[in-house]
Amino acid sequence: MIDRYVLPLQKRILQPVASQVAKHGVHADAISLSGFAIGLSAVPLLAFDLYREALLVILLNRLFDGLDGAVARAAGPTDRGAFIDIAFDFFFYAAVPVGFAIADPAVNALPAAILVASFMGTGSSFLAFAIIAAKRGLTAADYPQKGIYYLGGLAEGAETIAVFVAMCLWPDHFPLIAFFYALMCLMTTVTRWHQGWVAFAQKNIDANVRT
Repeated sequence: MIDRYVLPLQKRILQPVASQVAKHGVHADAISLSGFAIGLSAVPLLAFDLYREALLVILLNRLFDGLDGAVARAAGPTDRGAFIDIAFDFFFYAAVPVGFAIADPAVNALPAAILVASFMGTGSSFLAFAIIAAKRGLTAADYPQKGIYYLGGLAEGAETIAVFVAMCLWPDHFPLIAFFYALMCLMTTVTRWHQGWVAFAQKNIDANVRT
């Protein structure tokens, strides 16, 4: 929902840093791998109730996620970079609720499972749309910096991280936050299904048409 506003700001902030990083020969893929490893460390931290530490590595993961894209733009983006960026993101998003479930299975397991299931809806609809959009030569005018067609929605990356931050700050309220965000993800999934149903009903559509 707000990624279209957050991403240009992120780009302006990180691009000067990324240019220097790229000059020193640091590859964007190395940053992606490092950020992914850092992000996954949130799971054991959450499992042991180390919520402040988990919050720190979640934010570091997002910093690396923004930096790898900025370095890729400075050095030249690659298909492999675009692939691992989105693949790592979806796995990371699904892994964080698992940490909360391990921390308190009796209270958190069900809401975590429902939240992860809702992520399957947003992720699969996002990727399915991107596949068909690429086949038709569609581009997302609101997200020109992305390596694939980036379909927006009520629950996007910025909202997901905001929810993770809230969970780490108020872990006792994890079930309520998880159920609420799962509902947002469901609404996003249904909206994307509708967008795909309408956009791909025609045999030929203009590549610059927004969906």
